[in-house]
Amino acid sequence: MMDWSECTAVEQNPNKVSGAWIFRGTRVPVTALFENLEAGASIDDFLSWFPGVTKEQVESVLEHTIHTLEAEPLAA
Repeated sequence: MMDWSECTAVEQNPNKVSGAWIFRGTRVPVTALFENLEAGASIDDFLSWFPGVTKEQVESVLEHTIHTLEAEPLAA
């Protein structure tokens, strides 16, 4: 499971979206980004569909994901 606590582009609040990690200042779950990208959407598509999210936030989330995955040891 991804640890989002070090990513400043997101926040978690038990009173918003059932405590899911969301893009800071929005109610858009971080998972929505990955679900849309997996379904074939582009980043520009995502940003147009969720206007409260900024390109900088998306870039920060993707960079955090890359750095986290690079730091994880490979399973044997």
